Amino acid sequence: MKLKKFFGVLMTVLLLINIFFPVRAQCITIKEEEELGREFMKVITRQFRFIQDPFITDYIENMGNKILSVMPPQAFKYRFFIISQDVYNAFAGPGGIICINRGLIEAMDSEDELAGIMAHEITHVSSRHISHKIDRSAKMNLAALAGLVAGIFLGVSGGGDAGSAMSIGSMAAVQSAALSYSRQDEMQADELGIKYLTGAGYDGEGMLIILKKIRENQWFGSNQIPDYIMTHPAVDARIAYLDTWIEGHKKALPGNSKKKDNTFKKIKTRLISAYGDKSAALKKMKNAVLENPEDPLANHGYGIALARNDRAKEGVVYVKKALEKYPFDPYMLKDMGEIYFIDGQYQNALQALKGSAGIAPDDFETLYLLGRTYLELEDFESASQSLEKLLEKRPKYPGALYYLGSAYGKQGKLDKAHYYLAIYYKNKGDFKNSIFHVKQVIKYSKDKAQKEEAEKILEDAKKERTKERPEPINKPG
Repeated sequence: MKLKKFFGVLMTVLLLINIFFPVRAQCITIKEEEELGREFMKVITRQFRFIQDPFITDYIENMGNKILSVMPPQAFKYRFFIISQDVYNAFAGPGGIICINRGLIEAMDSEDELAGIMAHEITHVSSRHISHKIDRSAKMNLAALAGLVAGIFLGVSGGGDAGSAMSIGSMAAVQSAALSYSRQDEMQADELGIKYLTGAGYDGEGMLIILKKIRENQWFGSNQIPDYIMTHPAVDARIAYLDTWIEGHKKALPGNSKKKDNTFKKIKTRLISAYGDKSAALKKMKNAVLENPEDPLANHGYGIALARNDRAKEGVVYVKKALEKYPFDPYMLKDMGEIYFIDGQYQNALQALKGSAGIAPDDFETLYLLGRTYLELEDFESASQSLEKLLEKRPKYPGALYYLGSAYGKQGKLDKAHYYLAIYYKNKGDFKNSIFHVKQVIKYSKDKAQKEEAEKILEDAKKERTKERPEPINKPG
């Protein structure tokens, strides 16, 4: 009887252990997570626009690498992205993908806040919080799983052939619940994140400040915060932990740097003025100038916002004022060149862009604008040189292939003109036009290698065009 009672108690204990401490499924491998990361990027690039501005992307990448430099060797090559969306969001995707939304950065007041968010998200990746939750035995393909992860972080649907990630059945529902970060995950990301953050020379208080800002917006029921952040576990406990940690390490913590904050302010101003809603950007930057008429960053941002609102002539005045303080800033010079270009002042645009290229010769946006400006000034050889240099760095830069084809066409170099236009239309998915231009390359080119490449493009384009055509319906009889 006692033995029976003992086994009854034992079974009850084992059942409770299984409920409260379930056996963790075997997590996916490093290679599998990298593959999942590639599928994940396909989903989010279909849904959102990424900011490609080199001034901003280089800054974010350098910050991420600075934090990684004080961490143990990592399993993944980390990639950092800014999503152009006015939402308080940041997340760590599979395989070393770190994404931060423009709206969250605009809500920050210092580089330390941004570094705090990045350290937290990097720690989610290094601790493999997502991969440890994915059950390898679950019968879901990578595209479906990538769509599911994107759905959790971004509220988007769909992944590859799987259709909507949020409606792929009970397996998705189970996996979705399992993939959500736990209280322990969040606490670990804070505990390790703040150590890496301060080890990299940032003020740990930045992480605390931005967490408080997110919480304050939650209290007001802001629609700028995704559901998964609204339901992040233990926000108050995390704030209390960070507060206590900072208090106990104050003597060892680095302080804020005015120099680094000035760079952050440039980034924030550029995000608002060049990538935010153009009407809202105009209003914000106008108010900034009214508050501080001598602030070069406010004037620069207002100039960009004016140009975006079809007031380029006025924009020139304000960017010029900013350049009085920063005469050798290549990005301000590039913006000045772009505004002159928009206004049709091509000679002035050329001078500003040459100045920018002299300081930052590898900036691909400057090379693109130079190519466009030379085309307008009918210096077709210089246009083709600038665009060729750009395509060496960015082979798929939007529009560059088209304008390079135009530049060679104006020089009478028809083989090269048709070659670049063929690639341009192929990349666009316009296979009819691509096939036309490839045939012209084969007709005009005397370069054997170029002809062979053109024939390969022709073969690929024909295959893709065939896919577009529906199967013929055979009529009975």
